[in-house]
Amino acid sequence: MTHEETFMELAQYWNQTMPFNKLLGLEITQFNSQESVVSIVWDDKLIGNPEQKILHGGVTASALDLAGGVVAAANILTQLAELSPEIIAQSLSRLSTIDLRTDFLRPGRGEKFIATAKIIRSGSKVAVARMEMHNEKGDHIAFGTGTYMVG
Repeated sequence: MTHEETFMELAQYWNQTMPFNKLLGLEITQFNSQESVVSIVWDDKLIGNPEQKILHGGVTASALDLAGGVVAAANILTQLAELSPEIIAQSLSRLSTIDLRTDFLRPGRGEKFIATAKIIRSGSKVAVARMEMHNEKGDHIAFGTGTYMVG
């Protein structure tokens, strides 16, 4: 199985089996070792400010964290010589968020939100990703930096 096939299978698996992300409506739509994309469609249950009808900041941070974690996972997998299910599971079992910083730039208004992440640094123990969230109009809603345990 190629890395690309593995990434596609993992995206489908994570989209279907991560209860919190399903609750929020987060969907991994693309990921590889260079970039990941997570999308979320507006739902009234995600309102953080009912007076202004804006996205809750925790939803924004969760989408950024997922995007960062996914690109960190891809970096772990690209370093593996063999991609058996057991090796993949063992390698990803150490993946966790160490630190997450979210900077909110403007209220989360829109019908669809897209979080992207790129790797800044990927080492044997820690990976750092830079994330951004935009709405469907391209308005920059937030950005963040995530540090992930990878080994």
